[in-house]
Amino acid sequence: MPSEALFPLKGKRVWVAGHRGMVGSALVRRLEAEDCTVLTVGRETVDLRRQVETESWMADNKPEAIFLAAGTVGGILANDSYPADFLYDNLMIEGNIVSQAHRLGVEKMLFLGSSCIYPKHAPQPIPEDALLTGPLEPTNEWYAIAKIAGIKLGQAYRRQHGCDFISAMPTNLYGPGDNFDLNSSHVAPALMRKAHEAKLAGQERLTIWGTGSPRREFLHVDDCADALVHLMKTYSGHDHVNVGAGDDLTILELAQLICEVVGFKGEIVCDTTKPDGTPRKLMDSGRLRATGWAPRIGFREGLSVTYRWFLETGGGQGRTGAR
Repeated sequence: MPSEALFPLKGKRVWVAGHRGMVGSALVRRLEAEDCTVLTVGRETVDLRRQVETESWMADNKPEAIFLAAGTVGGILANDSYPADFLYDNLMIEGNIVSQAHRLGVEKMLFLGSSCIYPKHAPQPIPEDALLTGPLEPTNEWYAIAKIAGIKLGQAYRRQHGCDFISAMPTNLYGPGDNFDLNSSHVAPALMRKAHEAKLAGQERLTIWGTGSPRREFLHVDDCADALVHLMKTYSGHDHVNVGAGDDLTILELAQLICEVVGFKGEIVCDTTKPDGTPRKLMDSGRLRATGWAPRIGFREGLSVTYRWFLETGGGQGRTGAR
């Protein structure tokens, strides 16, 4: 049974911090159905890394609820190449927003994390209590540490001041608004762009890294946004909540499905000289499912929608796209 809305959004002033990122833009779309006032501000107006700018804008605009989806984001290469940016930017953004949310008496806030917060060798499926039980994946530990700090900051304000601050950890996301830049994108959009370019070039082969055997979970960003709104309305707890699809597939199966959607007819070749990465990454989303929420967008359907968006827009945003 769906959970009762403990915090209805109707009539609320709701700030989506990071509204131009993939998740933020999906949240703005989803909130159109909630009869609330959606607040947004671009980086050309407010640099959320700057305390005075952030605090002044929040004081002037008086949000009653906040989705904290802002941050410096990117794939493995970007994380590994810009560790200082990923750690500093995200720490400043979350610190400025969370502290001012408390001072202004914001009624509720949801902090958006990432599945990379979990140890590299976490049990599968990954439960929420796997947090801080082992070493992180070295290539994205800077981003992970910043996101862990955001979770703990919200928990600290809840414990010390009674703030209704919650956190959600989505799995690998894809969909409209994704980043298709091959230097900073994640696996699904990267494969989609490679397959698209291979089709246009009339290539006979598409090469993927590793053996193709690692398993990954994917959730459409619109399903993620729906889950986040659901949690904002129904969940009020200390512990963070995993947001996942509940199943996974191999990288080779992912490549095959993307090639079907894109229309690439060539052979898929595995370059076994390249690393596989973590063997499996599947979230345990039982806590979320227990509240009555479930995803609605099938993977193939979601990939088709994403490809149409890529064709219409050209895709691609940089590593700071969500700020």
